[in-house]
Amino acid sequence: MTITVDPKTGYSPELKARVEAEIARARTFEPLAAAASQPARKLRRKDVSPMRCYTTQPPARDYVLPGLPLGKVGSIVSPGGLGKSMIALLMSHCIAGGLDLLGLGNLTKGKVAYLSGEDGEDIMHERLHSIGARLNVVDREECDKNFSPIDLTESDPDLMDVLNPEGGFVQELEQIAGENRLLFLDTLRSFHRAKENDDEKMAELVGHFRAIAARTKCAIVFLHHSNKALAVSGQGDLQQAARGSSVLTDNVRWQGYLVGMTTEESKKLSLSAGGQPIGEDGRTYYVRFGLSKINYGAPLDEIWYRRGMGGVLEPVKLCATVSDTKKGGRREQA
Repeated sequence: MTITVDPKTGYSPELKARVEAEIARARTFEPLAAAASQPARKLRRKDVSPMRCYTTQPPARDYVLPGLPLGKVGSIVSPGGLGKSMIALLMSHCIAGGLDLLGLGNLTKGKVAYLSGEDGEDIMHERLHSIGARLNVVDREECDKNFSPIDLTESDPDLMDVLNPEGGFVQELEQIAGENRLLFLDTLRSFHRAKENDDEKMAELVGHFRAIAARTKCAIVFLHHSNKALAVSGQGDLQQAARGSSVLTDNVRWQGYLVGMTTEESKKLSLSAGGQPIGEDGRTYYVRFGLSKINYGAPLDEIWYRRGMGGVLEPVKLCATVSDTKKGGRREQA
């Protein structure tokens, strides 16, 4: 198309005609704003009767893990490589098979799902084989019936994908939660693409967990990495140890931690009362589990674990060393 322009006025009839044609064509398209807006969220309202609460006994809480009731959200925070995945798998077996593999006491038996976004079937096979070596035939059959480990490493699940017209992963997660008593997500970073320092995004993310847990009466626990600075300084057992926004701690009702044995602890602790210290060479085999946040139950005494064959964590009782006993140091024990 040839365009002529009047050198004095700058007017071009051809260009004007083209612009008018483009404007007319653009008016035939639907606006994009409606498609990009988030779908309206329906308020799920439950009115609570004060008089009923005054005059009737509340139902006893049904705890899935020590201090973690059904329908609530929790987390386990730890540096990488210490055994988050292994302790989650062992907890799964404690509930699925009714076994006290971790020294947590008797837990109510039920179905458990474990969603792995980091380690695939090959790694899970190795870990489950090591756990299975510690189970008898009946235990294996019970766990096989009640435990569902799921490899999601070939997927890209995003709980923040609320624009998906089919409901996205949030809907799938709710379906899985509805079939189980406990649901593990390993790790949190594998299930969203938002910035973990963004308070608003993390509040929305935990909000999805909270709503799903409440609707399905399934406890949801996500595994999460600890803040590197606190982990290196030996403060991984603090409530503020979770990496990213403080919302990831503030908005959950239960937070566990897994930390390694420090050099100082290795000098003071022994496998027998008054025995020789574990020492620097042995300390890497030991990790400590406890709860840094617990809203609905009694505090849990810290438990020491030793890495056994295949990385399986085995509860151990640790005591004061010879030197610490002479100094009058108190006895440390799982």
